[in-house]
Amino acid sequence: MSSTLLKSVGRRGNLLLFVLAAALLAPHAQAQQLHTKFGCNLTRDEDGEKVIYGDTGEFKLDGDRIEALRWESALYRPTHGFECSVDTSDDPQAEVEHGGSKENWRITLKDPVAARHQRGYDFYNHGMNCSIRLQRDGDKLHVIPSCPALCGSRGNFTELSVDLKTGECSYPR
Repeated sequence: MSSTLLKSVGRRGNLLLFVLAAALLAPHAQAQQLHTKFGCNLTRDEDGEKVIYGDTGEFKLDGDRIEALRWESALYRPTHGFECSVDTSDDPQAEVEHGGSKENWRITLKDPVAARHQRGYDFYNHGMNCSIRLQRDGDKLHVIPSCPALCGSRGNFTELSVDLKTGECSYPR
């Protein structure tokens, strides 16, 4: 009877050693990741005037590392259009924000003034800040900009949401 008990304890001890070794050798938890491409447009009537929104972009983030960033946001009216754009040449930096069950990032520029001047925007000073919040909530990505520095005569990029499974977009009213 005692030999059966020793064998059982020995097996459990080996199992415990295996579990501990696997836990120690396992890679650390993966960083928050995001990879999406989108192309959106919407035509709506605003104050009796036809307005067209158009946005294309790509966000590829691995934790706080930006692998790809490109977003062009346009707003067209019957007689003129406005555009904003940002990409990796603007020296963006990402910060992972932890809070609740949502995955969030905040993208800023190291030098928004230099990025604005590089684009040749020396008129319509809407502000020199640039922050883009990305909030993933399940299969939805909410893109919330506050980036007037990279807009010419327009005040900001267009806020939008992207369905990460279908690629369909929606614009808030």
